[in-house]
Amino acid sequence: MATTRVEVVSPTGVLFQGDAEMVVTRSVDGEIAFLADHVALLAALDSCVTRIVDPGGAETRIALGGGIVEVRDNLVSILAADAALGADIDVELARSELASAEQRARDAGGPDDLEAAEAAVRRAQVRLEAAGAAPAPGAAPAPGAPAS
Repeated sequence: MATTRVEVVSPTGVLFQGDAEMVVTRSVDGEIAFLADHVALLAALDSCVTRIVDPGGAETRIALGGGIVEVRDNLVSILAADAALGADIDVELARSELASAEQRARDAGGPDDLEAAEAAVRRAQVRLEAAGAAPAPGAAPAPGAPAS
């Protein structure tokens, strides 16, 4: 199968660089997949797990905290505001961050506090999903997350 080049860059550096058969991510308008020779595109990304499938079928999962994706000349470039390779995520720390963010959401004193807390909840849930871990029992679904 044909491949496309993929680069994922965050403020801390290059997280992924290589060839892929497919890249699946979530723009602010919904989930989108890129194959080789995809039409040119520029889109804003939502917090999500981006999946990169290499030519051998192995999948790399990356937790993204928003950003942009540009596709042109058989290159998928993702510039992420916040990102982590799923394999590098500390699951217990992410679960702790989730519990803390959920508590902040319950205790929010106004709309701005609630919005910030919900964003933190979503970030922790995306990190857990990228790591292949389930949230702690009783954890609420992420605000705006697709139904399972």
